[in-house]
Amino acid sequence: MKSLREYITEAEDRKVAIGHFNISDIVGFWAVVNAAKKLEMPVIIGVSEGERDFLGVKQVKALVDSIKADGLPIFLNADHTYSTERVKEVVDSGFDSAIIDGAEKSFEENLLMTKESVVYRNAQNPNMLIEGELGFIGKSSKILDVLPENAQVSEETMTKPEEALEFVEKTGIDLFAPAVGNIHGMVKGGDPKLDIERIGAIKKEIKIPLVLHGASGNTEEELRNAIEAGISIIHINTEIRLAYKQALQKFFIENSDEIAPYKFLRSPLQEMQSVIEKKLSLFNSL
Repeated sequence: MKSLREYITEAEDRKVAIGHFNISDIVGFWAVVNAAKKLEMPVIIGVSEGERDFLGVKQVKALVDSIKADGLPIFLNADHTYSTERVKEVVDSGFDSAIIDGAEKSFEENLLMTKESVVYRNAQNPNMLIEGELGFIGKSSKILDVLPENAQVSEETMTKPEEALEFVEKTGIDLFAPAVGNIHGMVKGGDPKLDIERIGAIKKEIKIPLVLHGASGNTEEELRNAIEAGISIIHINTEIRLAYKQALQKFFIENSDEIAPYKFLRSPLQEMQSVIEKKLSLFNSL
């Protein structure tokens, strides 16, 4: 099977994007796997620090490996990791990729912790990809009343191409996640618009793949334009969490006496899978 790096390179060449979907349990896992199987597409499963703590680092790695053994191109990413120690944990565990998130820190602090993560990866697991992030876009994958505090979505605060280039050159990262109007979560009144021109300008400056985080609240047109401008991986979490919750609520309204998890979790799985299939089709211009 081809490596994640090879699949990302293919996505760049074809002007499509690989879908990245976070999971918190076995329901989310099968929703991603089933969608990828149905559409015959590579996909990335993401697990944040909190999701890894809940699922178990070794356990989620074993789950993904069990699918890889069948030849399905499903890859595992340690999403939003806030310390080099936690990055080292997943490097040693054999994850396919990890993002070291120092976006809330100063440029210098972010650069240093990102570079340290790359150095450790180089020594222990050189085939793994390390992603860096420049520009804070919030932390919560949930429905928000207002924009996250300090989210960098204005002309003055979004990631600048020249800063992106410096960051990439000095850290040696493989993937780069900029702040380009994107935010984590979904704002009730509507998410900010993506700065498509900025995406293109950053891509022109740096020569590594770009990752768009917090894409749940963006329109299909925005995401198509973002891919055309240079985005190669797109993260979705809030939308599938919302599908899970709404399906579960609906089930119990209609089946209030049911207590068998394998029965009441079927509809959340189906609804999450439906969202994932639509996103994968969008990202691949189907």
